[in-house]
Amino acid sequence: MNTDIKYEPRHITTDDIKNGCMTLTGGDVEENKLCMIQEEFREGIDSVKELGPSVTFYGSARLAQDHPECINAYNLAYRIGKELGYAIISGGGAGIMEAANKGGKEAGVESIGMTIRLPKEQATNPFVTKEVPFHFFFARQVSMQYTTEACVYCAGGIGTLYEFFEMMTHLQTGKIGLIPIILYGTEFWNPIKKMLEEQFVEKYKTISLADLDRFIVTDDVDQILEVIRVSKMRDGADELN
Repeated sequence: MNTDIKYEPRHITTDDIKNGCMTLTGGDVEENKLCMIQEEFREGIDSVKELGPSVTFYGSARLAQDHPECINAYNLAYRIGKELGYAIISGGGAGIMEAANKGGKEAGVESIGMTIRLPKEQATNPFVTKEVPFHFFFARQVSMQYTTEACVYCAGGIGTLYEFFEMMTHLQTGKIGLIPIILYGTEFWNPIKKMLEEQFVEKYKTISLADLDRFIVTDDVDQILEVIRVSKMRDGADELN
């Protein structure tokens, strides 16, 4: 375990951004919101563009650390950090996010928490080495996707499904370059894949069969490591050209 990586407290909060924008805009509501969005994008992208290779984990905040899905997320994140040397990014909260950040930190790599202000489930887990706070979901999501080499989706709720389908939309429409989309946990994800096949592809024909090739569903950690290992290194700036 690399003990040199210490927790780096956030240097700017969402309140700092809000108050700074209010000063700049004179309190105009719409201009203030636009300013806040711009500054959150700036903070998020600046925080990851020099991070180096990374893998982003998504999943429920509601699962206890002794839940099998959290144990699996920890083990996968640990191996990604230890064997590939990639940083781990998560939403910085509890559950799957905490497990992934713990795995990354204990593997000796940067363990980033891109947190968001919520009425519930907003505490930052203790394994984050660098926290980047957000108010807007979309600014956070873009930052989490910006340069990551792969996205790992574990068992989750509405938020996890939203994040998965948003990434699939980006891939389907060519808004981002090819990136491995890994649905980790066959017990959770296979029924969702079956629903996509039977309802979306076969019955309603609202997506094509080729869309299902954009992700893999697996329990095989060695397979996941190999998929990540051979994937093309990304530069989020390329997608803005």
